[in-house]
Amino acid sequence: MESKVFRPRLNLNHVTFQGNNNHAQSHSFGQVFLHKKTGVSSSRRSVVAAEAAAMAEETIAKTGNSALSHFWREVQGSNNWENLVEPLHPLLRKEIIRYGEFVAACYKAFDLDPTSKRYLHCKYGKSRMLNEVGMEDCGYTVTKYIYATPDINIPMQNEASRGHWIGYVAVSSDESFVKRLGRRDLLIAFRGTVTNHEWVTNLMSSLTPARLDPNNPDPDVKVESGFLSLYTSDETKSKFGLASCREQLLSEVSRLLNKHKVEDLSITLAGHSMGSALALLLAYDIAELGLNKTDHETVPITAFSFGGPRVGNPSFKQRCEELGVKVMRIVNVNDPITKLPGMFLNENFRVLGGRYELPWISCSCYAHVGVELVMDFFNVQNPSCVHDLETYISLLKCPTKTLHTRKEGFDNLLNRARELIFSARSLKSICL
Repeated sequence: MESKVFRPRLNLNHVTFQGNNNHAQSHSFGQVFLHKKTGVSSSRRSVVAAEAAAMAEETIAKTGNSALSHFWREVQGSNNWENLVEPLHPLLRKEIIRYGEFVAACYKAFDLDPTSKRYLHCKYGKSRMLNEVGMEDCGYTVTKYIYATPDINIPMQNEASRGHWIGYVAVSSDESFVKRLGRRDLLIAFRGTVTNHEWVTNLMSSLTPARLDPNNPDPDVKVESGFLSLYTSDETKSKFGLASCREQLLSEVSRLLNKHKVEDLSITLAGHSMGSALALLLAYDIAELGLNKTDHETVPITAFSFGGPRVGNPSFKQRCEELGVKVMRIVNVNDPITKLPGMFLNENFRVLGGRYELPWISCSCYAHVGVELVMDFFNVQNPSCVHDLETYISLLKCPTKTLHTRKEGFDNLLNRARELIFSARSLKSICL
């Protein structure tokens, strides 16, 4: 049965951004200021901030437990976040922010200096990376760095290998923090697109069978070929012998699950942009292979996606739901990356006019997976802000938000198409 999807909107139309515009080498981590102006149309406002806060407190009362240790399974999506997103539950908000900051750490630690010996790798060793990016009290220990190899041959300065640092695996290690979480958390965080190799990979917009489980190679389950290539390509034929991103991840996840198999566990994946696609592919892969099944439980798998694109077709979406993969998608309605691939051929076109089923849709178009939390912010002077991770996080931290339910269909998509195409072109020109 298809999971119920909640799609509230955090309306931030009157937000001004001021920050670093140097996107040639990194994302802009802008500061956020809320105007004191009034005059937002009542049709755009469903709940004022005070009412939203009161409703959130009422939700906590209904759950019976406000402590994360007693409530972590629900926050991780065990019930598809029912009654937790409209209004947005305070504990869920905090967890979304916390995992977003783990992803932001990837950008802060990624070395983009062409003259550096660590160019396109992490600036720091595993033991001190989180400390160096200001997360010394996060309660996690990094256990492995992850490298991805784009299957694209573009010569670049100082590159002996095409493998780039894409993220890291960490585990909650501080025992007091583990107690507060209510379980030991295995975390995998992925950054988004930065290099030219990765941009070219992102443009490989065609569906191909995933075939990640050799015992169940269902040809109808298809994913975007560029993301799959980034996930599965390796350099084993070169002198560096770099295994694929997939092999690195499955090996480390298996090791950690075996090490902590007698404990209550969770597997959490978090990513931004392209990193969200890798997070979802890994979540699906772990579940499809059954690696999350221990002697006494099935370890829950949750992905927090920030500004993520579509990854697969409706059959992929259905299979993720059957496997129990939980996905929370945090998106800005003005972010063009969240509309791609499949801006026009997507899950909204399964039925036209409520009458005609299109049988070829499940194999030939893209579909988002999971529950969607919608934000709304834009700045015409800095169009790239619509996709900036730090802007996402900063606005989630802001206490004054209004919540809206959004239904995106054919008319809404066409009305936004011209604006989104313009934004996508602007974003690409800045990032490249």
